[in-house]
Amino acid sequence: MPKKQKKPATFNFLPFSDQQKRLMHWWRPGLKSAECDYVIADGSIRSGKTIACIIGFLTWSQTMFQGESFILAGKTMGALKKNVIKPMLQIMEAWGWPYEYVRSGSEPHIDIGSNTYYLFGANTDAAQDSLQGLTAAGAYADEAALFPQSFIDQMIGRCSVYGRKIWLNCNPQGPHHYIYEEYIQPKAARKKGVYHLHFTMDDNLSLHPKIKAGYKRAWSPGSVFYKRFVLGLWVAADGLIYQQFADNVRDYLIGPDWLEENQIMYAVIGVDFGGTKSAHSFTLTGFSKGFKQVVVLDEYYRKKRINPKQLQDDFVDFVKRAQARFKVYEAYCDSAEQTLISGLEMACIQAHVAIDIKNAIKGPINDRIAFYNSLIAQGRWKVMRHCKHIIEAFEQAVYDDKKPNQDIRLDDGLMNVDSLDSTEYSTESIQDEILYIAA
Repeated sequence: MPKKQKKPATFNFLPFSDQQKRLMHWWRPGLKSAECDYVIADGSIRSGKTIACIIGFLTWSQTMFQGESFILAGKTMGALKKNVIKPMLQIMEAWGWPYEYVRSGSEPHIDIGSNTYYLFGANTDAAQDSLQGLTAAGAYADEAALFPQSFIDQMIGRCSVYGRKIWLNCNPQGPHHYIYEEYIQPKAARKKGVYHLHFTMDDNLSLHPKIKAGYKRAWSPGSVFYKRFVLGLWVAADGLIYQQFADNVRDYLIGPDWLEENQIMYAVIGVDFGGTKSAHSFTLTGFSKGFKQVVVLDEYYRKKRINPKQLQDDFVDFVKRAQARFKVYEAYCDSAEQTLISGLEMACIQAHVAIDIKNAIKGPINDRIAFYNSLIAQGRWKVMRHCKHIIEAFEQAVYDDKKPNQDIRLDDGLMNVDSLDSTEYSTESIQDEILYIAA
């Protein structure tokens, strides 16, 4: 007998806004909007568009089709499960809909009634290959603006059943992003048959006013992240990446006296390995109680070429110095250099230094940038004054003006992206958990 699946908690339905209702019901026969082949819900974070999309997609596919296949896609499989599948299962539990969730195997899917919903991650161009051979009656793409265009094109091409509809949900990116230019701009939307619904936080009636205010404080009002995530605008990123920090550097610098008054719970090391034109960089980042403050405690920066043995000795010394003052259990290293990582592991074993050395997650750089901009805006990021390389790196970081509208961080061999990377690696494993705490 198959192992009995643990049932998720049922969904707690709260009042829906008019905009959410439009998204849930746009497809119903007889409505003018039902003549469209696509719906795209864009706008601010926490605006209620995802839940409305899930409810609408479920009711549309179950009402209009039997015995068909559908595509459910997220930025990654993990993001899809967290953002879509978990609330979807809770909603079906509340409705009393029977389903079978097949997690394992080469084709994870959910059977609901006679329909099958196949699950896909869409984080690389190669992801489109997983769609080959599938004939679908519809698709739902969550965080669609983060998908490669090749996946979106292939996904749409797979939906060839009469009556098909494509559901897209996303937060804004740059004004020249293909989603904006090819699906949202009025001329393109009319040509493709796109029903566009723009959402703000006010469209989420379940969002408490204090929580809403917290999100609005998460980024400085003039920043690209505020304009995109709070106002829901498709705007370009240009100039200084950490403008608020660059304008007020002294406000974020601390000395030993700050540490005497604020307890550091534990600290994590981030490691970026240097190459021909780059530097080896270690960052020690600490976290105060409740993750209210994220603090750069120490740094190592070496641009001159050194042999692996010297790097190992320097790393062991850095870890010993860190562990003499703080609880330090983990180091996250640039995963592109497995040989160097193995050398650090062996050196620590031989020196009887206990630390768990892991591969850095190395998620999208812009996710890391948004994280630090949020902490800076909230006054929750501090740097010890002696960490001059990290201070200069954050003060001088800029977008590449030769790649406008692409949100590319300048890496020309002169900018110190090494200190940026090692600092980001030290916090990346928990950034999603602490981003909005005390917002």
